[in-house]
Amino acid sequence: MREQTPTHFVGLDIGTQNVRCVVGLVDESDPTKPTIIGHGLSPNLGMRKGVIAHVDDVADAVAHAITEAERLSGVHIQHATVNINGSHVAGINSKGVIAISTANKEIGPDERLRVEEAATIVQLPPNREIIQVFAKNYRIDGQDNIKDPVGMHGVRLEVDTHIVTALAPNVRNLEHVLDRTKLAVSHSTLSSLASAEAVLDRKQKEAGTLVIDIGAGTTNLAIIEDGEVHHVAVIPVGSINLTNDLAIGLKTELDIAEKVKLEHAALDDSNKDLNARVEYDGKTQLFEMADIKMITEARIEELFELVDKELKRVHRSRKLPGGVVLVGGGANIPGIVAFAKEKLELSARLGRLQPLGGLVDVVDEPAYATAVGLMLLDMLLLPEDGSRPGKPNASAFGLVDGILGKIGFKK
Repeated sequence: MREQTPTHFVGLDIGTQNVRCVVGLVDESDPTKPTIIGHGLSPNLGMRKGVIAHVDDVADAVAHAITEAERLSGVHIQHATVNINGSHVAGINSKGVIAISTANKEIGPDERLRVEEAATIVQLPPNREIIQVFAKNYRIDGQDNIKDPVGMHGVRLEVDTHIVTALAPNVRNLEHVLDRTKLAVSHSTLSSLASAEAVLDRKQKEAGTLVIDIGAGTTNLAIIEDGEVHHVAVIPVGSINLTNDLAIGLKTELDIAEKVKLEHAALDDSNKDLNARVEYDGKTQLFEMADIKMITEARIEELFELVDKELKRVHRSRKLPGGVVLVGGGANIPGIVAFAKEKLELSARLGRLQPLGGLVDVVDEPAYATAVGLMLLDMLLLPEDGSRPGKPNASAFGLVDGILGKIGFKK
């Protein structure tokens, strides 16, 4: 029996430090503006740099975040679109070629699917698997830069793709966590691509833009160019590294270093005080602001050096007209936008969510970009008949143009 069309959509961001859940629906009076009806947040103690280290702890964090979102939204959550994270995620380029075998040489959806499948025939280690395939552009008989070949005629069809792979054991661990919480996965995608869906407009996707999602344990990168996914990468450095540096440099406890980071870490001169005052466990401690700024600058500069190294690897260093968009909890450091502009020599800005209605007061911040993007994809990739799971349908509801409409999603 076919399920009814879902009335709500869920994004679940399983992060290194926190699990965030966002519930939304489509307002019939304004289908272009999704409405947030619930959100949940739970600390996560079972992850290390985006990889599951303790299944029980992660499952508990997911369950608590979902319960909080259910309490606020008043709906029972059974499905969600979730993120895949960790430095084990890697992207490679691949090409596929087929001959058109139809009598009239017209290219149909089956031929497009065949050539994309041909591109996935690559040599991978036995412990890695393909989790997503992005078609960047097609060629018909040598004619390049074709976005959709369906309906065209030719003899030879080629496609350039970007294939995302991950370590199979880590993917199985994620599935194990979700099985324990009895949550069905509608779709899964990378954190950076979900963030891109939440904060990029069509012009930025076409021009060439880098999304930098600075999480607690990892920094996710996604280059979106010509409306397609050009490159993805995960750097195993995040804001936890800054907390550790502050603990070492200031000779203090980790909990105090975390408070120093959240309350006083900055990359500009907005704070004119000479000392930072931190209240912890009934005691007041003072730290020199010059020391805090020096440690913060050193860590974030190293992070942007790693980002630029990744851009150089794909020949996009200083060559992205759309600039840099910063999201994630680490993007809240004062002065980081100007710092990114200086170090990467590109325009930079903080990510701003697409227009949303409802309970946006909490989710309208960089740390929620991935969760909101996953919720939007849960809407965009709904099958045309409304059943779950099924094939992607990026045109549903007339929402923001989905960069992920032609992706082969893993269930």
